[in-house]
Amino acid sequence: MSTEGREVICILCPMGCRIQIARSHEEESGYHVTGHTCKRGTEYAIKEVTNPTRTLTSTVKVTNGKLERLPVRTSGEIPKSKIFSCMEIINKTVIEAPIRAGEVLVKGLFGTGVDIIASRSIEKE
Repeated sequence: MSTEGREVICILCPMGCRIQIARSHEEESGYHVTGHTCKRGTEYAIKEVTNPTRTLTSTVKVTNGKLERLPVRTSGEIPKSKIFSCMEIINKTVIEAPIRAGEVLVKGLFGTGVDIIASRSIEKE
């Protein structure tokens, strides 16, 4: 993947900096980064072009619960390239109530050590 002249929009804070990033043999990181307002923007841009990851949020079906859907999220970031595969797992997952917030529903996605966890509790109907 070429990183010459690439622009990314930082999503770490509401500023939404438009960051330009290019390969550089002069920089210690190997990248020349401009357009950021904080150090986190530099780190984000480099990660975005070398190994982009995301925290995924969604819902799963619930049986015997006071609600029909349970909000879930990954316990950490997963490779961006695995989002659709993760959604296939989430879409096939059906959980029986009761469920407690923070409960692990699917353990160890793709060998990453990241789990799918419940974002809230749902009582049994």
